[in-house]
Amino acid sequence: MNAITLPKIELHCHLDGSVRPETIIDIAKIEGINIPSYDIETVREMMIAPLDCTSLLEYLKKFDLPIKIMQSKESLRRISFELLEDAAQENTKYIEIRFAPLHHIREGLTVEEVIESVLWGIRDAEVMYDIKGKLILSCMRNMPVDTVYEVIEKGKKYLGKGVVAIDLCANEDKGFSKRFIEPIAYASKLGFRVTIHAGETGIGRNVLEAVKLLRAERIGHGVFIKDCVEAYEIVKSKGVTLEMCPTSNVQTKAVTSFSGHPIYDFHKDGIKVTVNTDNRTVSDTNLSNEYDVLIEEFKINYEDYKKMYYNSVDASFADLTTKERLMKYI
Repeated sequence: MNAITLPKIELHCHLDGSVRPETIIDIAKIEGINIPSYDIETVREMMIAPLDCTSLLEYLKKFDLPIKIMQSKESLRRISFELLEDAAQENTKYIEIRFAPLHHIREGLTVEEVIESVLWGIRDAEVMYDIKGKLILSCMRNMPVDTVYEVIEKGKKYLGKGVVAIDLCANEDKGFSKRFIEPIAYASKLGFRVTIHAGETGIGRNVLEAVKLLRAERIGHGVFIKDCVEAYEIVKSKGVTLEMCPTSNVQTKAVTSFSGHPIYDFHKDGIKVTVNTDNRTVSDTNLSNEYDVLIEEFKINYEDYKKMYYNSVDASFADLTTKERLMKYI
């Protein structure tokens, strides 16, 4: 089974974690942005987290440089186009990219301009390649709750125009869901689908609360349901889909090794797992590589792959026509 030739779907990919290092240098020169180095190997080292990364917090520091150069309409449009281009070149047919619009207003762009620029980049790639893309708006749970309302209010007019969902991300603290019940319920009422980062850093109960309190349809990572029976059972019984990212999980120390990752055990037990990169540059990976990890470590076969692909189609926030098209690839 050759992973790179398989049609693939990605549901969990961060825009700012997937910027080409060459593009960082190019944009910095074009826009006169001062960065610590213009040497490609130095920039790569600044952007890529090592496998022996000590924690999620250390991993998240790798986003500082790309966010610094993602402050113009042109840079946002280019970077989103390039992400879909990279995905298409490894036979990814559909991708949902996510980003936090409030990270990109430092130089005067409005939230609307930020969102529109990324959507234009997605559309540019769709014209050139056999790939479809949708956009998830991420809110930072280390920011005030009011900022979630700001993203929702300014993003709602793009529902049905490329934006499909709302997300909570950033470093994970215990019981975070309780703070966001009202804004996430409001977003859902407007038509946003809901995916929540939870259970990435050792707190399995966060997944339980994300599903019960925030009505999350999908969970980003969810590794630590393995240590919380209630979370495990609600994910399994409600058919909540896990957006799992093996390489990233090793880097952030959610797991200590690829062989210790619970993804295949979850899969065998009927939990809906999907395979994703999280961050193509920060994790120095692509979707083919993530499947290669599963082939090597767990000897997954074509039937396993098909089940994970079908899970991704079912759990995607795509329209019915797109889902029907995606089903025809295998």
